[in-house]
Amino acid sequence: MEWFELLKALILGFVEGMTEFAPVSSTGHMIIVDDMWLQTKEFLGSGSANTFKIVIQLGSILAVVVVMWKRMLSLVGLYKIEGQKSSHFNLGHVVIGIIPAGVFGVLFEDFIDENLFRIETVIVGLIIGAIFMIIADKFGPKRPAITTLDDISYAKALKIGLIQCLSLWPGFSRSGATISGGVMLGLDHKTAADFTFIMAVPIMAGASGLSLIKNWDQINMDHFSFYAVGFISAFIFALISIKFFLKLIDKVKLTPFAMYRIVLAAVLIFILAI
Repeated sequence: MEWFELLKALILGFVEGMTEFAPVSSTGHMIIVDDMWLQTKEFLGSGSANTFKIVIQLGSILAVVVVMWKRMLSLVGLYKIEGQKSSHFNLGHVVIGIIPAGVFGVLFEDFIDENLFRIETVIVGLIIGAIFMIIADKFGPKRPAITTLDDISYAKALKIGLIQCLSLWPGFSRSGATISGGVMLGLDHKTAADFTFIMAVPIMAGASGLSLIKNWDQINMDHFSFYAVGFISAFIFALISIKFFLKLIDKVKLTPFAMYRIVLAAVLIFILAI
C-alpha cells in the first residue's frame, strides 16, 4: 500500500480519536475529512471503507478502557477503589444507562442509516446539540450535588440514558447529549463526563461489533496495514483526547465546545453552498 494512503489512515485515526469523546460530533468531522476530502471509498471501496470506520472506533473504545481500567474492573467487583462508598457505582448503573439508546438504536437503525446520515441532518444535529449544551451550562445547578460516580442513583442513570437517545441523531454527539443531560440533572461536568465515557464502552462496542459482523465479508486483508495504522492512530489520539478532556471540562464547561460546533456547522453550510 502506498505511503500516502497510509497517511490517510493516520489522519482519519487522528480525527476519530480526537473527536469521538469530545462533545463536538465525530460524525461531522468525518464527513468533512473523509467524505469531502480524503474519500477513502475511492480506493478501499464502499464496504471496506465502512469497515475501516468500525475498526478505528474500536481503537477509541480501547483507549477508554485503558484510561478508566480501575473503574471498569470495579464495576464487576474485581477492583476496590480507595474511599469507595458501600452503595457505589456499579454495573447496574451502566446497564440502566445504556438500555434506552440500545433499544431505540436497534429499533430505528435502518431508518437512521438510510435517512439521517446526510450533511443536512448532521448540520441540524450540530446546531441543536450546541444549543442544548449552552442551556446546560447556563441553567444547570451552580453547585452540583453529584460530584462523584458513586453519588449517581439508578434513577439518575436512567434519565441520563434517556437523554443519550438524542445522540442517535447524527451530529448531536453522544458526549454532548449525556454530559449536558447529566449537568442539568445535578452532576458536575467531570462526573458527567466520566459516566459518559464508561457508558460509551458497551454501547459502542456492541454497535461496532454488530456492524463488523454485518460487514465481515467486506474485510479485505490487502488493506490490513491501512486498518492497523488507523486503529493505532485512533487509540493513541483518543488516549490523549480523553485525558486532556477530563482535566479541561470542569474548568471550561461545555459552552466553548458548543461555539466550536456552531462554527463547524457554518463550515458545512458554506461547503454545501459552493
